Amino acid sequence: MSNKDQNIDIEQYKISDEPYYEPTGNEVALYEAAYAARMPVMVKGPTGCGKSRFIEHMAWKLGKPLITVACNEDMTASDLVGRYLLDANGTRWLDGPLTTAARIGAICYLDEVVEARQDTTVVIHPLTDHRRTLPLDKKGELVEAHPDFQLVISYNPGYQSLMKDLKQSTKQRFTGLDFDYPDTSVEAEIIAKETGIDNELSAKLVKIAHAARHLKGHGLDEGISTRLLVYAATLINNGIDAKEACHMALVTPITDDKDIRDTLVHSIDSIFA
Repeated sequence: MSNKDQNIDIEQYKISDEPYYEPTGNEVALYEAAYAARMPVMVKGPTGCGKSRFIEHMAWKLGKPLITVACNEDMTASDLVGRYLLDANGTRWLDGPLTTAARIGAICYLDEVVEARQDTTVVIHPLTDHRRTLPLDKKGELVEAHPDFQLVISYNPGYQSLMKDLKQSTKQRFTGLDFDYPDTSVEAEIIAKETGIDNELSAKLVKIAHAARHLKGHGLDEGISTRLLVYAATLINNGIDAKEACHMALVTPITDDKDIRDTLVHSIDSIFA
């Protein structure tokens, strides 16, 4: 079935303005090589380290439409591939985001795919090997993926557990890129460019983040993300006192443990003394 038959506006999925992304290694070249071969890609890394921004940047750089799905434990296979809906004229089929991406040749980005049920993620398997097809069993249709289609997934290895992890049969269908928080100078530059604060202030925020990241596994499930540093800098730019902004963006969201909070507040107070 053609895009015209489906009345799909491809332009709505294209990113018009360049998303700011600061490379930390050769991830851009690696992704471009994977896309050239239409290889499925897995991006792995902690929360808020730039995985989603990287995929947005690459979709913009390649000039390809991007369809993003925020995965969750309630997501069913029908949420991905599509379902029949009732309307005034009876029933009609509505493609899900994965099917739409396969039809139009978009990059389909399944964010935090580990949150989805394993019986749901199985539906992506035929799209990740030589078949590059998507069976719509309820509709009796076999969708052959557009030549430009690529599947990308992301997840946070820090939240792996026996009950919540990808099957090896899924993992081994993907190439992989490891992401982490940038080096100190690069992260400070990112925050300064994202928010417009000066380099000295952004460096102080990064220093707080590094202190918190050392607490991961010692009271904190996850360290302070680059995303939260951007939030703190934005609050400061909007006239909020630096210490208050840090408490709101860097302390309250990540822990309720009094001792950990006290440790973080002490770090903030010493850095902004």
